[in-house]
Amino acid sequence: MDLLNRLYALLHYYTNFFLPVAKLHSKTRDGSRVTRTYDKPQTPYARALASPHVSEEHKAALRETHAVLCVVDLRQQINQLQAEIIRLVSNP
Repeated sequence: MDLLNRLYALLHYYTNFFLPVAKLHSKTRDGSRVTRTYDKPQTPYARALASPHVSEEHKAALRETHAVLCVVDLRQQINQLQAEIIRLVSNP
């Protein structure tokens, strides 16, 4: 269980700081045809920094966290934990 908790913590950082997401801006229906428009893809981290609803203290904490993260190291740690979990599951 500890491995899963560590994996989820790393995935949280990877997803929120490095994976851009295109959010749905509008959806219009013309008969049976639905047209969706999306805004420019941004990471949740960038959206939080751009939001006027997030306090400056929280933005500063996010910037500090982002400064110490390395996407390559993070991805390697995620891959190692996934391999370890697969090894434990496949060899009971």
